[in-house]
Amino acid sequence: MKIGIIGTGYVGLVQGVMLADFGHQVINVDINEEKIEELKKGNPAIHEPGLSDYLKRNLEYKRIEFTTDVGYMIENSDIIFIAVGTPPKEDGSADLQYVLRAANEVSEHINNYKVVVNKSTVPVGTAKMVTETIRQGLEKRGESFEFDVISNPEFLREGKAIQDTLYPDRVVVGTTSERAREVMKKVYNVLFLNNVPFIFTNWETSEMIKYAANAFLAVKISFINEMALLAEKVGANVQEIAHAMGKDGRISPKFLHAGPGYGGSCFPKDTKAIVNIANSYGEEFQVIKAAISANEKQKKKMVEKIINAMGSVKGKTLAILGLSFKPETDDVRDAPSLDIISGLVEAGAKIKAYCPKGIEETKWRLEKLSHSITYCENEYEAANETEALILMTEWHQFRGMDLDKIVSSMQDTFFFDLRNVYAKDLGVRELFKYYGVGI
Repeated sequence: MKIGIIGTGYVGLVQGVMLADFGHQVINVDINEEKIEELKKGNPAIHEPGLSDYLKRNLEYKRIEFTTDVGYMIENSDIIFIAVGTPPKEDGSADLQYVLRAANEVSEHINNYKVVVNKSTVPVGTAKMVTETIRQGLEKRGESFEFDVISNPEFLREGKAIQDTLYPDRVVVGTTSERAREVMKKVYNVLFLNNVPFIFTNWETSEMIKYAANAFLAVKISFINEMALLAEKVGANVQEIAHAMGKDGRISPKFLHAGPGYGGSCFPKDTKAIVNIANSYGEEFQVIKAAISANEKQKKKMVEKIINAMGSVKGKTLAILGLSFKPETDDVRDAPSLDIISGLVEAGAKIKAYCPKGIEETKWRLEKLSHSITYCENEYEAANETEALILMTEWHQFRGMDLDKIVSSMQDTFFFDLRNVYAKDLGVRELFKYYGVGI
């Protein structure tokens, strides 16, 4: 099938490359000419394990192409995926300007029956808005081409997006059109044949599923983080608490890992968005609001933990290991590292930071603090001549560090393991003044 993708960001690019790998002809479009030229060379702008290899392979097989000509893409595609950003507004609601702009572009260039797929995370009612936008655009043109709008939310985990595309837990398709449903079965034919669960529902249910899933996971994270705060005060071990909880089949062990708080492109944005949607319909989501508040509290508690343990951080140099919100991604959006670094600098600390992939984005996100942050080439350079080591993100390379080498280069031996990577390593406590989370 001929598939067009509007957007070459995280969702759009992964979707385009993997649909090409499923055997479809794909056209990815973006307004950024520089990004398009790099993609034509096989160079993705994002870090995602395996993506570059899949991209180069499908370019070689000529199953995917990249362009800035949106009209060309629409006219030559049977299915058009809208995979653009929906950044949060100041009130927490999703900004749909890019989605509606894409819908308007479809209306300007549609030339036969098309299936238009909302892949972006969007609030309830967006499919109706996209439908109306296309209809109005066709009326202005004096045309009456048939089309169907689909809600098909993505459930990709950054760092594991290829695996999630090939082996998804489910595929959600929101539509009342039997014709469009059959088209989507062909789009995901590989998954359909592999017996991946398909959930066919209406627009509104499909649009809510993504928000509901992310909000629930955020609640689990905030829940175990609050348990960790209490565990520290009463002398309990949150890892053992989580392990025992996870043995209950009704709960599961996933997302019960205490840490500095959640971040990234989904959980912070989606929790605020679903709360805003509920408010607009006269409902107050108290549980999700509490999870949001607890997450903000958790980041502040991590700053307090460090300051209280050290007595003061004023004039001291601290090493931060990991800046991205999770391993195997360069995404620093709403990462706990941003707030925690800001809090430590505000308290008078100097920072030496290292992250395998997150440095470049952090530089511009924390540009105002550049006078207090030195970015390093590796974990050993970051730890050299510092008073404390703060493990912020659990990249694999931080699990096998030469701790003897690190501790010998430090001026003091504080180690704040905010991901509990070394919590079960008793030898660490002989080398460092060790602090985990909830232990």
